[in-house]
Amino acid sequence: MDQEKIGKFIASLRKEKGFTQAVLAEKLGITDRAVSKWENGRSLPDASIMLELCGLLDINVNELLSGERIAMENYEQIAEQTIVEMKKQEEHKNKKLLTAESVIVAISAVSSFVIILAGLLLAPYRPTVGVILCYAGTALALCGTIYATTLEHDAGYYECPNCGNRYVPAMSEVIFAVHYGSTRKLRCPCCGKKGYNKKVLTK
Repeated sequence: MDQEKIGKFIASLRKEKGFTQAVLAEKLGITDRAVSKWENGRSLPDASIMLELCGLLDINVNELLSGERIAMENYEQIAEQTIVEMKKQEEHKNKKLLTAESVIVAISAVSSFVIILAGLLLAPYRPTVGVILCYAGTALALCGTIYATTLEHDAGYYECPNCGNRYVPAMSEVIFAVHYGSTRKLRCPCCGKKGYNKKVLTK
């Protein structure tokens, strides 16, 4: 999706309706700064207000995400292109989250190892400092693991090996699941069977 094109489209429709950025923002219950970001192509409207925004501008969501009015004869083709583009963006976002997870795991593992090793080496000479460093290293490893798992949970879906259902489990299930890499042993909410669910980026 071309955010700049969408932004210009929103701006032109807003002006057609005689709304200022402040008036449109007030009707949507947001700040005029958010409207300005849309129109400058720096962000897109949240999904939670897209329908309301489209109603105010007399367009549909497909036209909003295409950044132009769509003739009926082209509607199905444009709709398919929009869906494909949204899937690509979702996949790209989820790839970034999984990359961030890998980086955080690596950094926290190395850092905590170095801190704990320093604590163990200092323990015979400075027992208090040694204990503090060991606790700090352990806490860093734990926090890094939890944060990385949160990123993994938020990136895409888990696919059931039994029925193929793709879903987002509860965070607690992901944290405590037996796993290798990002593949976790979970119970599918659709078929109720347990299995090693692999991480997938889109639905």
